[in-house]
Formats: sequence, C-alpha cells, structure tokens
Amino acid sequence: MKMEPVRIGIIGCGVIAQRHLKGAAGSPLIDVVAVADIREDAARQTARTFGVATVYHSAEALLNDERVEAVVLAMPAAPRTKIALRALAKGKHLLTEKPVAMSALEVRKIIAARRGRVAACCSSRMRFQPSARAASEFIATGALGAIRLLQCRCLYPDGGAPKSAPPTWRLRTVENGGGILMNWGCYDLDYLLGLCGWTLRPKLVLAQTWTIAPQFASHIAPDSDAETYYAAMIRCEKGEMISLERGEYCAAAEEDSWRIVGTKGSLRLTMTPAQGKKLYHDDGSKGNGIETRVLWKGDENYDTANFGPIRDFAQAIREKRSPMTTLEQALVLQQISDAIYASAARGKAITLR
Repeated sequence: MKMEPVRIGIIGCGVIAQRHLKGAAGSPLIDVVAVADIREDAARQTARTFGVATVYHSAEALLNDERVEAVVLAMPAAPRTKIALRALAKGKHLLTEKPVAMSALEVRKIIAARRGRVAACCSSRMRFQPSARAASEFIATGALGAIRLLQCRCLYPDGGAPKSAPPTWRLRTVENGGGILMNWGCYDLDYLLGLCGWTLRPKLVLAQTWTIAPQFASHIAPDSDAETYYAAMIRCEKGEMISLERGEYCAAAEEDSWRIVGTKGSLRLTMTPAQGKKLYHDDGSKGNGIETRVLWKGDENYDTANFGPIRDFAQAIREKRSPMTTLEQALVLQQISDAIYASAARGKAITLR
C-alpha cells in the first residue's frame, strides 16, 4: 500500500538543513512544506533551491502551520529544547539534530512532552551505512562472544590557518554545550552502542578534556572556549569498557582506529564513509591463534549517512515504529557526555544514575 508523504517543516537553514532537504528530495515519503530561519535571506534562498513553497522567519510561525505534521530542528543545540517542547505541544513529530540537547535534564523534559509522537535524534547517521549494518548483524549472531571492549581513537592534526572564517558556534559552550565532544562524541557513542544493540549499560565515567593548544589558537573562531580534545574511559554494568579519544587541531599525526573486542573475536572497523572500505573480523574462537578475514568491503559516501535520519524518521511515522535512535537512547549518550564534562571538571570518576 502506498503511504501518504509526511508533511515536514525544517527549522534552521544552515549547512545541515541542506543535507536534510537533499535527502527529502529523493524520498517519495517526504513532502517539505515549509522552512524557517531568523535569517530571512537564508530561508528564502533555501526555499528557492529546493522548491519549498512556504517560508517563515521564526520557529513559532512554522509550528503554527497546521499542514506541518513533523519538524526537523536543524540549528545549534542551545535553542533546540525550547523549540522541541513547543513542537511537541503543537502535536508535531520531532527530529532533532545532534547532540539531542544541552544536558540530560533537557532530554528528560523532551521525553516527558513526547506523548506518543515519534521523536528521533540525528546521532544515528553513521549507522545507516552498509558497513555498520553488516557489523551490527554480525555482532548480533554472538560470533564475538561476550563483549569486553569498545574502542574509538580519532585524532586529526591541525591543518594550519583556515581559508575562510570557521563557524562561531562549534567551539562555544554557550551556543553548543561544548566542543568536539558535543559535535562528534554523540556519533561515536551512538555508533558503538548501537552496533551492539544498545545492550551495554554505562555506569562509571573517568575523563579529561583539553582546549586548543596555544600555538593553534588563531585557527578557530574568536571567543571559543570549548574543548578540542577529550579522552574517556567508561565502565559498563557487566564490566565491559568503552575507550574514547577524539581530538581536532592536534599536535599529532592523524589516526582513526576502531575496535569491538569480545571473548571469541574482534572487529576492526571505521565509522566514517570511505571508498574501498573494509570491515575485518579477527577470529579467535577456535583456540589455535587468530584468523583474520574481510567480513565486508564496499564503497560508501556521506549521502547515505546524511539522508538516513530524515528518511528513517518519515518511515517511522508512517509505519508507527521507533526510529533508529530514540530519545531514550539519545538520553544515554547525553548522560555520558554530561559525565565526561563533570569528570574533567572535578578530576574524579562520575557515576551515571
């Protein structure tokens, strides 16, 4: 049976909104009926580019449009919770950019206001890729045995002075809740925990964050105060460990290393899309050493990751099912992020509650 397209309004017309709109344009299940942005020129240009008939210059005006049954919040984290609560009060389904909010307290408020609506977070992006699906399905078979360690180590060296002005919000705590942890940590955690079927229960966090090194300070926006580098160890309920390290503008060579280690074997993988990408299975189940094989190989691009959340959101609405990453799962990610910041500030381990 052919399903009626979901009538979506997008609030915020920046870079990430353009990706949502491209994903929507290729889906027969999505009809973007309105866009909104306080920057009038940005809203009008976006509407012209994607053939959207209605333009608003405030979130409230779009939310008052009765045609709109679902909204996408495509703006920095600081204003999103207030708009999300208004959207849910108006009876709209909700897709929010990542990180889901500025704090776990805000996420709980959104959950309390949901009342049966579909609500999702875009931290799921990287799990729409074919390699992620292959890894998830393989882990679900139990071939790795009991999970012991999830590991992510991603370091990106400073690339010199930028050719254009960097966005101001990315490294300002007041606008985005933090820096690279808020920008990428939710992807890292969603990817690892999601591949393992959300079965791990994080309980204890020990972490440290660092701001940009002085010699690179001119390479970021003025008044940036958030971290560009963080490292964390997370102990889960049954003793599983999550090791996270991510940095940008680093005085270090580039590194992108991911592992999921179990009692019978492990996976070596990377999160971001790539051409000629491979997923390796190191099998130790036979007890006679390690045998390595390529579990999956193929070409990936960012379209699959960027288009996945809005298309899955629309399908979840029409199929009356949960989206790829629910608010409850996004809350876990936010609780960990909050604990990482708290641990770094206090110099001690933080227990999740």
